[in-house]
Amino acid sequence: MKHKYKIYTKNDSLEYLEWFIYLENFSSIFILVDENTKKYCLPILKNYLSENVKYKIIKIKSGENNKNLETCNLVWQKLTKYKADRYSLLINLGGGVIGDLGGFCASTFKRGIRFINIPTSLMAQVDASIGGKLGINLDNLKNQIGLFSTPKAVFINTEFLKTLPKRELLSGFAEIIKHGLIYNKEYFDKVFNLNFDDFDSLNDVINESIKIKNKIVLQDPKEKNIRKILNFGHTVGHAIETYSLGKNRKVLFHGEAVAIGIICELYLSHKLLNLPFDDVEIVSNFINLKYEKYDISINSIDEIIELMKNDKKNQVNKINFSLIDKIGNSIINQNCSKNEIYDALKYYINLK
Repeated sequence: MKHKYKIYTKNDSLEYLEWFIYLENFSSIFILVDENTKKYCLPILKNYLSENVKYKIIKIKSGENNKNLETCNLVWQKLTKYKADRYSLLINLGGGVIGDLGGFCASTFKRGIRFINIPTSLMAQVDASIGGKLGINLDNLKNQIGLFSTPKAVFINTEFLKTLPKRELLSGFAEIIKHGLIYNKEYFDKVFNLNFDDFDSLNDVINESIKIKNKIVLQDPKEKNIRKILNFGHTVGHAIETYSLGKNRKVLFHGEAVAIGIICELYLSHKLLNLPFDDVEIVSNFINLKYEKYDISINSIDEIIELMKNDKKNQVNKINFSLIDKIGNSIINQNCSKNEIYDALKYYINLK
């Protein structure tokens, strides 16, 4: 599998899209959208494509609960109906669900057709569209079916972010916070003081976050070593997200669940790796002020811990974490006891 691919990150990135399509000489082109990106993002994309570029639209329903085999089957059927072949291109226009599911469908259809990502959410721009990890959910369990497969290119344009509500931006911001915590304290300090209303500052932070993620991925494409640090916040976060998917109330966005996971795993970092508790409190309060508190009862903790046992990172039935011993430095392959995880979740529950 090739791991290097072009990431276009400048504000004029989409200016190169038609030239890229022309050079590759695809037999046919398909654009995967959901109802939101069809309405708000496809018109922006069309501004960068001339009438010479012919394509067909494949639409799926938005939402993490639709990132499953049933939706994949719909995409595969559409590709078959439209006579896609191994020289076709699938353009994934959307957030993390579109990128994950679209990449998975492309990589498995006829043993693999080419795809590119045009991420339209902050989460997808700084995280989901980069790195070649593709997955779909199985019975609400996150990314239980998947593979590694890289796009031909990624085109990142912050113009799409102006179509998003603040809740969507905050979801992606959780991954930006994570990148600073695991890799670069100076970058985290910049993130800590970011003004969301200053779009130029946000654009700079996005570009730095992409560089951090891509640098880590290129060192360890198959997640055998250093890439595991990107899982910080995700062991608890994925379980919380799965828990919310199974409840008859507001489903958490991925980044909202990761934000909770970061708080819990900061606490575990203090207990296992002596991360100063002052840092735990400062970062936890910073996150807690930005994100709406999610109601978790003490009685639900055992259920959430059980969900963690399904995490792909686990080894020999031990729940595996990537934690930090100081802001900007990560330690992988940390195993925590049930009591320690229980206390970490209680720490989040008791935050005011």
